Amino acid sequence: MSAPVAAWWPLRLARLLAALLRVGLAQALAYRSEFIVWLLTTNMPLVMMLLWTTVAKDAPVGRFGQAQFGAYFLLTMAVRLLTGSWVVWEMTMEIRQGTLARRLLRPVHPFLAYCAEQAAAVPLRLLIVLPLLVVMVGWLGTGQFSREPLHWCLLPLALAGAWALLLSLMLLIGALALYWDSAISLFELWLALYFVLSGYTIPLELFPAGLRAVVTWLPFRFVLSFPVELALGLPSVGAALAALAVQWLYVLALFVAALTVFQRDLRRYAVYGG
Repeated sequence: MSAPVAAWWPLRLARLLAALLRVGLAQALAYRSEFIVWLLTTNMPLVMMLLWTTVAKDAPVGRFGQAQFGAYFLLTMAVRLLTGSWVVWEMTMEIRQGTLARRLLRPVHPFLAYCAEQAAAVPLRLLIVLPLLVVMVGWLGTGQFSREPLHWCLLPLALAGAWALLLSLMLLIGALALYWDSAISLFELWLALYFVLSGYTIPLELFPAGLRAVVTWLPFRFVLSFPVELALGLPSVGAALAALAVQWLYVLALFVAALTVFQRDLRRYAVYGG
């Protein structure tokens, strides 16, 4: 690469990413009705909050009383809304219908386009999450949140890691659809395990000790429970740093696996729809 080209390369990349983000935001706004419906159906944490606060009415469950359960599940809902993605359904549909060929003709890797489109929807998600956090603080106060500054410094990295981990997993499963028509069933299996093992329906701290020792290091925790734990101040600083490192190792491993599978199986891709 010549010196002039090398000098302009970061600027061209920044312009490309800005254009992709604008396209992704336009798509999110164009499909705002579906987006809002998806947000409104993400209400399982509210159901679990009502259930667990009722259970803890007479006595705490572990360290969780009614206020702690309320904070936990409202934060769970916030993290779920911020880090969710739908790329696996979009990718598998494009492969089945043959419209993936349009992405392949563009001078941008499809993964970069998918990532930018999903990232562009985050500001819209934030508009939904902020009122939820305001209601939570007004109801529970600030006493349920972490008082450790490092937890709050790590929280943005943990949220970004949760978003990237789920997206990388979806890209991997989507890439498998290049030669397996039922690839989406793998994601449905992931969802079934996720609802139980991620802390979505029960805090991982309440699991039996032996099971908790295993679940703590599975990827499900790092998609949801880990950012919630940081906001509540549950892990020690050392444990939080170790968990953050594991989370981003999962992100790297899943993204590399997705890229490898996609590049390998793309040779077999045949357009049969569209």
